Amino acid sequence: MQNKLSFKAVRDVESVVGAIAGKRVLLRLDLNVPIKNDAVTDGFRIKQSLETIEYLRKAGAKIIVVAHLENKEHPSLDIVCEYAQQFFPASFVKDPWSVEGAATLTSLADGQVVVVENIRNWEGEKKNDEDFAKKLAALADIYVNEAFSVAHRPHASIIGVPKFLPSFAGYNFEKEVANLSKAFNPPRPYLFILGGAKFETKAPLIKKFLGIADNVFVGGALSNDLFKARGYEIGDSAHSSADFGFTEMLANPKLILPVDVMVQTATGATGVSEKKVTRKANEIQVGDKICDDGAETVTELLPFIKSAKFILWNGPLGIFETGYTEATFALAKAIADVGVETIVGGGDTLASIEELKLSDKFTFISTAGGAMLDFLANETLVGIEALENSK
Repeated sequence: MQNKLSFKAVRDVESVVGAIAGKRVLLRLDLNVPIKNDAVTDGFRIKQSLETIEYLRKAGAKIIVVAHLENKEHPSLDIVCEYAQQFFPASFVKDPWSVEGAATLTSLADGQVVVVENIRNWEGEKKNDEDFAKKLAALADIYVNEAFSVAHRPHASIIGVPKFLPSFAGYNFEKEVANLSKAFNPPRPYLFILGGAKFETKAPLIKKFLGIADNVFVGGALSNDLFKARGYEIGDSAHSSADFGFTEMLANPKLILPVDVMVQTATGATGVSEKKVTRKANEIQVGDKICDDGAETVTELLPFIKSAKFILWNGPLGIFETGYTEATFALAKAIADVGVETIVGGGDTLASIEELKLSDKFTFISTAGGAMLDFLANETLVGIEALENSK
């Protein structure tokens, strides 16, 4: 471990509590995977948890999985549980405290897995209600957190349960902390790339890593605020309503911004909006909407990418969900080609790498988005602190 954190990992379970065969393990996973047409479209997070699941199964633990799913069209974990069957056998329980659910848990054999319905269906989860945390803890003898991607959430299954059970981090949770911790003292030159939106969330990161990295590229919707602070027209592009210290950021010579962008122009006389018009960053017009960084921007980044010995990248360079993926794809290919040590995270960033089949070209791919950003900003998470302070 390349960090100062002191939680116990799942590899330590038997040295702490003895043999776990026959013991009940409450395993917090992140099963918040994308579902389309009643099918899971990307099982990356599930696959990253398999090392921990297999370790517990082979050790003879009775595994009770709790997880959440944020999907308005399909809020139940039943489809996810069915998808997971290709990796490990698992039964599904709607309510572990019902007569039927309690019977299923009681009859679990050593090495068996049961997946509990979406934990956020219970009001006490998000509220971190202590009585609810006690109810969860009462289901098991041991707690394992293999959901680093939600370890920034102060919820009952993340920070409440560890107060009442011996608690450990899963294998991937441990890897997440070890790899993301490299960002604080990496090999140099060090290039930090930050895209996406929500300046209010990412401003602390930009300020922090302008002091740590050798170069910081800010792209995507984040750059709109900096363009505006520089005096550029940004048209109808997304931007913040507050000032997060833009002048200070712009004065830092380490900061790199896009030199060109792809815009959707204002509706013309024909009533048809043009799309994918590329403009220089300082030539955006009233009515334009910035949707992606331009090809020249990625070209300008190439020397920094090629000379770097460490790259940390989070967030897309365009409005990924509406099809503006060109700059993000180009950046992913450029980084993959140089083979430098690279750590990446964020849902859209991950999606681009998966779509291009470049996963094996990156040193470490984080399962996290918000948790990754919080960890980089604060060097810990509430879920980590809960493990460190567990009984």
